[in-house]
Amino acid sequence: MTQIQVGDTLPIVVLKYCPYDPALENACGIPQVFDLNSLKGKKAVIFGVPGAFTPTCNNQHLPEFRQKYDEFVKKGVDQIICLSTGDAFVMDAWGKWTKSNDKIILASDGNGEFVKATGLDQDLSKMGMGSIRSKRFALVADDLKVTYIGVETSPGVSVSGADAVLAHL
Repeated sequence: MTQIQVGDTLPIVVLKYCPYDPALENACGIPQVFDLNSLKGKKAVIFGVPGAFTPTCNNQHLPEFRQKYDEFVKKGVDQIICLSTGDAFVMDAWGKWTKSNDKIILASDGNGEFVKATGLDQDLSKMGMGSIRSKRFALVADDLKVTYIGVETSPGVSVSGADAVLAHL
């Protein structure tokens, strides 16, 4: 699959997530459908991580977006979504752990449908993480059209980080 580019339309796939519920502090909710078609007419940032709780994802990538949430809103972003191929329960637990609350949807692409459809998948089986994992990336979609895409080609966070995305809004 060719990697998604600026000007392309997001594939309409169904992700799963557990909506933020402060009453479920020590338990996961029931996964709900998150249809990317719900982003029609909205400006969204989607960033992908290889795995929840992994060092760079947990200590740098997600926290930057959470800390700069208000800056994204001021620039017209309606929705921020963190995507991983982990299951919805793991993503929910990670959201609680990082106190992302209702600011960022931590969505599961458990079958890798989004990352495969966009060419943003990678095989991390040599690291024991499975053959379908998300690359580290960030994209901006305005009314489902990609206006920015940054995909990391080496370890760390640069073109997929919050500052890089904010600079392109």
